[in-house]
Amino acid sequence: MRALLLAMDKEAAPPFTGGRPIPNQAGLSLRQLGEELLVCVSGVGKVNAALAAQFLLDRFPVTELWNAGVAGCFAPLPPGTLVAVSACVQHDLDVFGDPPGQVPVLERVLLPCAQPHRTARQLADAGLPCRIGVVATGDWFGRDPARAQAIQARFDPLVCDMEAGAAAQVCLRSGVPFRCLKVVSDHLSNPAQYRQYQHNLPDAVERLNRALAVLLSPG
Repeated sequence: MRALLLAMDKEAAPPFTGGRPIPNQAGLSLRQLGEELLVCVSGVGKVNAALAAQFLLDRFPVTELWNAGVAGCFAPLPPGTLVAVSACVQHDLDVFGDPPGQVPVLERVLLPCAQPHRTARQLADAGLPCRIGVVATGDWFGRDPARAQAIQARFDPLVCDMEAGAAAQVCLRSGVPFRCLKVVSDHLSNPAQYRQYQHNLPDAVERLNRALAVLLSPG
C-alpha cells in the first residue's frame, strides 16, 4: 500500500479528494482510495508531517510514502514547474556543533528520496516535464530574501517547503521508501512572495494533482 502525505486540504484535487474517509485517526484527515492508496492531510510544518508519517507507517501496511505539495523556489523557474525531489535537507536544524542540517541519530545532512529519475521519466512520458533537485525543509514560509539566499548558499536546494524533510527522516529510520514531488508556487527572492503564492496556488495545485494522477494510478 502507498500513502500520499499532503500538508493542506487545498493541495488536493480530484481524484485525491475522493475515496472513503477513515475517521478518528489522531486528528488527521485520512481517506482510502481503492485498495492501495491512502491520502493523509497532516497540517503544515515539520512536527505535523513527522507525526502523520509515523502514524501511517505504524497503523497501515505502507510500503511507500509520498509527500507532495507546493513549494517556494530558489531559482527563477516558472510557477507550475514540477520538481522530483532527489533529497531533503532540514535547513533550520543546527545542534551540538554538528554541521548545519545534520540530523542526529541518522548523522547525515542529505536525506535521500527514492527514484527521482523514475518520477521525472514517468512525468515526461505523460507530457509533464519535471526538474530534479533538493528540497530544503524548515518551519519557515519565507518572506526573507536574505535568509533564503543564505540557505541556498549553504545547501544548494532547488525548492523550499515545511514538511518533506521531516517525513523523509521518519521513513529513513523506518526503512520505508520515501518519494517526493513538489510544484513551484512562488519565488523566495520575491519581495511580494506571499501575494505570488496566493495568486499561483490554484494553477500549481491543478498541475500537481495532474502529475500525481500519473504517478499514483493503479499499476
